Amino acid sequence: MKDAAILLVDDEQAILQLLETVLHKEGFHSIDKVKTSEEALWACERKSYDLIVLDVTLPNMSGIEACPFIRRLTDAPILFLSARDTDFDKLTGFAVGGDDYVTKPFNPMEIVARIKALLRRTRKPNPVVPTATVHGGFDFGRFQVYEAAGELQVEGKVIPCPSLVFQLLLFLCKNPNRIFSKSELYERVWGVNSLRDDNTIMVHIHRIRERIEPDPAQPEFLVNVRGLGYKMVKKGLPYEY
Repeated sequence: MKDAAILLVDDEQAILQLLETVLHKEGFHSIDKVKTSEEALWACERKSYDLIVLDVTLPNMSGIEACPFIRRLTDAPILFLSARDTDFDKLTGFAVGGDDYVTKPFNPMEIVARIKALLRRTRKPNPVVPTATVHGGFDFGRFQVYEAAGELQVEGKVIPCPSLVFQLLLFLCKNPNRIFSKSELYERVWGVNSLRDDNTIMVHIHRIRERIEPDPAQPEFLVNVRGLGYKMVKKGLPYEY
């Protein structure tokens, strides 16, 4: 994990220096720093990053505006930094491709904890024993998930899937017909239960449904059990409660 390449994007030199110093103390040394969205895009075109810390308020092009363009270049998890803390702002960040969202002012050690959690989930498969596999994948009829290839296929077509969306989908497919609460999913997939944000789970559940469901508004596979949590439905297997 400590060999991860990290890109820091913020127009405040003090924040860049603070994050770099803390990350260095935690053993991370492959760190690049830029101050604009344009520089971030230029960096992502020329180097492969394992994680990007992206400020929302940047000159010329905001982090929110830049995120979809960055997503075309990399599937690396993106952690937003922002002085805006409303639910709408957070949901907007997730909707454009972000994986986590931290508001300013922040504790730098919280940033480190979230970075480590994101890296654990995206650079290392979940250590869960498969329930049933088909040709190395998990077959749900309409769609198949292939862990080794990091691939989602829906009706025979490969569907692009950001890293943390895929990790959550994979975890649920490995545990079909079992209900997980939001806090359980956050702990098992994101890895930091104490930093749980329900909006994160809801947005990623929506992203999965957009990919696998015939009608995301009326899900057949990834369903919500009111008051309990979410489960991935696989017909022909016993249900667990």
